[in-house]
Formats: sequence, structure tokens, C-alpha cells
Amino acid sequence: MARYEIAFSGELVPGAQLETVQGNLAKLFQADAQRIAQLFSGRRVVIKNNLDEAAAEKYRSTLERAGARVEVVDTEAELVEEIELAPPPVAEPDSRVISQPASQPQRRLQVAPRDEYMAAFADVDAPDFGVAALGADLQELAPEVPQPALDLSQFSLAPVGSDMGQAKGQPAAPAPDTSHLKLV
Repeated sequence: MARYEIAFSGELVPGAQLETVQGNLAKLFQADAQRIAQLFSGRRVVIKNNLDEAAAEKYRSTLERAGARVEVVDTEAELVEEIELAPPPVAEPDSRVISQPASQPQRRLQVAPRDEYMAAFADVDAPDFGVAALGADLQELAPEVPQPALDLSQFSLAPVGSDMGQAKGQPAAPAPDTSHLKLV
């Protein structure tokens, strides 16, 4: 079963006067002027939540008769924000970016400034980080490290469950004699 909330953002129905609507809401909610001013602050204020569909429609119609335009929101509906993506850029060579040939070991990027704000960054020495192809390794393979030549012939393994020579704990001290004590 869907649950709804009633939210108010300070909007009025067309043709309604602000003072009249404020007075109507003050009578309807039995609220003082300070609370009514908070409703008209421009922020979204949830007036009532956890309503069924019939109660939400009743609140909406009552508040619209008072002159306030409210929003009825299904709180259990999945919120899916639709984002309109910009079209991909046309693949044209960029005349502003001039990189050095790839044969040099340390490539440095040189950028031609596009405006006076970017002119401050014209002399910045930055590495030319390229974009690798899909699936390419981004890190060069490290040379394989040879295993060290260790002579472990002087060591042996103890059988499973044997005593490995752990230090023995001190025996527990004997309990004190309390036979002479009495509870009164």
C-alpha cells in the first residue's frame, strides 16, 4: 500500500493573495504568525507524512481551497533521476594541445592557452599522461626478482604436537588460610 507525504514550498494557487492564504492556513493549522512565516520561507516543508491515498487527496484539496499549492509525494516510489547526457564531442584534432614525439622517454605536455585566465598556466611543466587503449596494461612489467640462495640445512622441523620449548608458567601460589575468619 502506497504511503504519501504532503509538502509545501510557499507556492500559491493562481489568483490567491498572500495575506489571505496566510490567514487561511493560520486558521486551518491553528498556528501563530511565526509558524506560518516558516511555511512561506521558500524551503520545502513536509506538512504531513505517512498518509494513504485518500487522506493525501483530502489534505491536498483542503489546502488548495485555502490557497496553498502543495505537492503530494509517494514516499515508497523508487526515485529515479533522469539525466540528459550531452552528445559526445566530435573527434577533431585539438590544435591547442601540442605534445612532443613519443620516442622521447619523458614526454612533457605543452598547452596553448584558450583565454587570458588559462594563460597563467601556459608555462606549467606537466607530464603528458596519455590515455591507454582499452585492456592495455598501464604499468610496465617489473623484472622477476630471483629467489635468494639460503642454506636452511641446519634447521629441522619438530613433529606435530611436540613441545617447542615454550617457557613454563610459574605454579599458582597456594590459597591463603581463611579458617580463622568469621562473618558476624
